Amino acid sequence: MKNIIFALFALLSSSVVFASGANVHLDHVKVDIHDKEAMQSGLQLFTNYCMGCHSLKYSRFERVADDLGIPHELYQQNLIFGGEKIGELMTIPMAPKSAAAWFGAAPPDLSLVARLRGTDWLYSYMRGFYKDESRPWGVNNVVFKDVGMPHVLAGLQGLCATPPAIGVKAEVDPISGNVVGGSACKSFVSEGTMKPEEYDRAMKNLVTFLAYVAEPSRFQAEAVAPYVLIFLLVLFVFAFLLNREYWKDVH
Repeated sequence: MKNIIFALFALLSSSVVFASGANVHLDHVKVDIHDKEAMQSGLQLFTNYCMGCHSLKYSRFERVADDLGIPHELYQQNLIFGGEKIGELMTIPMAPKSAAAWFGAAPPDLSLVARLRGTDWLYSYMRGFYKDESRPWGVNNVVFKDVGMPHVLAGLQGLCATPPAIGVKAEVDPISGNVVGGSACKSFVSEGTMKPEEYDRAMKNLVTFLAYVAEPSRFQAEAVAPYVLIFLLVLFVFAFLLNREYWKDVH
């Protein structure tokens, strides 16, 4: 019995460690899966920059279009680049064996990454790349050490020359009045098309979309919840009256 309890404890502990990734400081991001505009922006970013390698095989184009308020025809014309139909799963044509040969390991499906890693981890990771010539792709990441993924969004963010201070709270120097610290690149090897605050907003939108993809049924659950509570309340009244009737003669 002791061995079983120990095994369960070890399993739970390892799950928590894996879910958090590592003992690194993260930046907090507050996402709202009811913000359809943010999710539409995140979907556009995912489709253009991520979906070449990463699938969402537990989602369908049609379901995403409906939940995000995008007309099917518009989605088909602008966000489906292959021959897939609107009702198909959001898979990619890249074969896992070929991907493993090219990248060393097949890029993972990202359907549940927001539930596995958490939104703070994703937000920090997408802003944590920096130049590292010792790595195969020339970049590393402060959140995921020795990452095997290229910085596909370097054209938007730029490429940090040194590790960005992810998870460091910005403070005001009491003498100079300047803001010091904060999660930002101190210098860039190459400039991106977005300003730092624009890139941060874009990554928040991307994380918001991935948070929705990880639990799309939440929309329906929240819509049904009030009716379920009302039903349980009515049922409780009848159960209470029935219980009182059964026990009225018991002394």
